[in-house]
Amino acid sequence: MLRGKKILLGISGSIAAYKAAMLTRLFVKQEAEVKVIMTDTAKSFITPLTLSTLSKNPVYSTFEKDDTGIWNNHVELGLWADVLIIAPASANTIAKMAHGICDNLLLATYLSAKCPVFVAPAMDLDMYVHPSNRSNLEQLTSYGNKLIDAGHGELASGLMGQGRLAEPEEIIEKIDTYFSSQEGLQGKQVMITAGPTYEAIDPVRFIGNHSSGKMGYALAEAAAMQGATVILVSGPTSMKIKHPNVIIKPVTTAQEMYDACKDTFPNSDISIMAAAVADYSPEHVHQQKIKKKGDTYQIAMVKTKDIAAELGKIKKEGQITVGFALETENELQNANKKLLSKNFDMIVLNSLNDNGAGFGHDTNKITLIDKDNNTAVFELKDKVQVAKDIIDAIILRTHA
Repeated sequence: MLRGKKILLGISGSIAAYKAAMLTRLFVKQEAEVKVIMTDTAKSFITPLTLSTLSKNPVYSTFEKDDTGIWNNHVELGLWADVLIIAPASANTIAKMAHGICDNLLLATYLSAKCPVFVAPAMDLDMYVHPSNRSNLEQLTSYGNKLIDAGHGELASGLMGQGRLAEPEEIIEKIDTYFSSQEGLQGKQVMITAGPTYEAIDPVRFIGNHSSGKMGYALAEAAAMQGATVILVSGPTSMKIKHPNVIIKPVTTAQEMYDACKDTFPNSDISIMAAAVADYSPEHVHQQKIKKKGDTYQIAMVKTKDIAAELGKIKKEGQITVGFALETENELQNANKKLLSKNFDMIVLNSLNDNGAGFGHDTNKITLIDKDNNTAVFELKDKVQVAKDIIDAIILRTHA
């Protein structure tokens, strides 16, 4: 279940930090992608070189990268991760987390993380049972953080009792169980269209649009993270996919996208039409480059296949289809019209009148409208978070 998951491992100052090497190795063996953040004190117990070698990624510990002056962005790290695990979590780090103290990169990342956070304490017996530490742990769990409780056994001080960091295998099992319980699309096939289409005028020129594919690719990652097998029908884009459960079908034209969708749709449980497909294509494609002549040039255009509408006609009971409406005026009216005409179960409305929404941005601002007339308005968010919101809404619908 950890294959393709993005694991952010935080290590604080505890002698149990040596176990982080095995923990990192086990995550990598399960084909998870691991990034490590260390506090300065943690470096006294295990070296960044060991962890960077095992994780195959740089280890983060300060806000600046070496002497370059380039910033290690704690917000980006928090957004990147599917889960943040702090193991070992010392009494000092736990206290700071509980009270919002932010004096190192790990704590800054924790405070800005959008993903689930797991805390695995490690300290001596008397420290572990001290009322202030127990209160801090209770405070952390009240915030929604998940506790991987310390184990019982011989401690570094020679005492016997609770305080040992949970064994790496136990931590792996806890994280695996969590993801298994969260995968609401397990066993589902999801088809997603993404990016623009390019309609050729001649061998050099084409008619296209400014779609980057970011939204569709974020949706593919989010659906795969929920256990789905994703078929991503993608127009031309520079975007890349990392999750192994995403199969890309590259296309260029609207007709090619239609053919790929028609082939994939019958076996798909859920289809999300996020691509910006050309409405019209040149009636005649010149075999040679058109030479410049005259002050004007006219191109006869013919209507392309309306992919969403065509799929809506052959949609079977139980299939869920989701569309996108990028509007510039009468947004709600036009989105509702599209919802009905294309037999969608849900439509994602975004308006070019909203700053930061639409083509080319890393952010989007959406309104979700379903066929039962339910409407949900979301604030401006990173497209990764927007994708999670959309997938969560689809999961709710599949379980309704």
